[in-house]
Amino acid sequence: MTRLARSDLDVFGLCLGGNVFGWTADEAQSFEVLDAYVAAGGNFIDSSDSYSAFAPGNQGGESETVLGNWFTARGNRADIVLATKVGRKPDRQGLTRANIRTAVAESLERLQSDYIDLYYAHADDPDTPLKETLQAFDELVKEGKVRQIAASNYSAPRLAEALEISDRDGLARYIALQPHYSLVERHHYEGELAELCVRENLACVPYWALARGFLTGKYRSGVEVDSPRAGAASKYLDDQRAVGVLEALDRIAEAHGVTVAAVALAWVRAQDGVAAPIASARNPQQLSEILPAATLELSDAELRELSNVSA
Repeated sequence: MTRLARSDLDVFGLCLGGNVFGWTADEAQSFEVLDAYVAAGGNFIDSSDSYSAFAPGNQGGESETVLGNWFTARGNRADIVLATKVGRKPDRQGLTRANIRTAVAESLERLQSDYIDLYYAHADDPDTPLKETLQAFDELVKEGKVRQIAASNYSAPRLAEALEISDRDGLARYIALQPHYSLVERHHYEGELAELCVRENLACVPYWALARGFLTGKYRSGVEVDSPRAGAASKYLDDQRAVGVLEALDRIAEAHGVTVAAVALAWVRAQDGVAAPIASARNPQQLSEILPAATLELSDAELRELSNVSA
């Protein structure tokens, strides 16, 4: 288990992404994945009030609803570190105090829970003062509705400013950052953001750590994959650097007897500031392919090889 920054939240080394619940995985399939994840020792689940608004017929909140039904069916809410987000649901855009107050009440109702372990600002809201957002989050922490707060999709300057405001005014402080980060998309996190996370003791919990599925190794030239993400993942096949990353992953995965996806996630987990990468699974088979990433330790030589080929 890994401790998230200065908090008392101890989490599994692989965070289970809830974006597929209520989208490409119906409730029964989602329950199978969730049960298998917990059976393997997992306890860290990521969702959002906006999941999965982008799917036809959905409005957002579907993932939280599935999770709430699972918590109630299994009676295991206290065993899970649950992360969810506010600010990007189509009818709950932004980080004003009023929106956050309404959104958290709706999320808690869907989740059938009276608290959220880790509540993210889903994306920076330049139209709302950072202090207003932090004051709203601080209220939720004091009321016991939220245990800890975090930020997603923030630039280094804006995140640093938010931390300064919290420190200066005695408000709840972000303990984690959720950035876009993978072997083939390194620039979103490395540099200023990574340095800030390490310096300020923020836990990094990256999303799209498998590059929308490309780093599962299923996407190869001439191979058709039946997935809603196929178009986005296949674009990497036009990038010779990304293809080189896959070749290196193939070699290392074979040496360890694990999947390409597990190695790609293990590399992310080994980077400065990273607590646990996020990855999702539509069924237990997909989950079994990524679970080894939580404990897989790559050698220094393997880490260097992957870092060099992906640079």
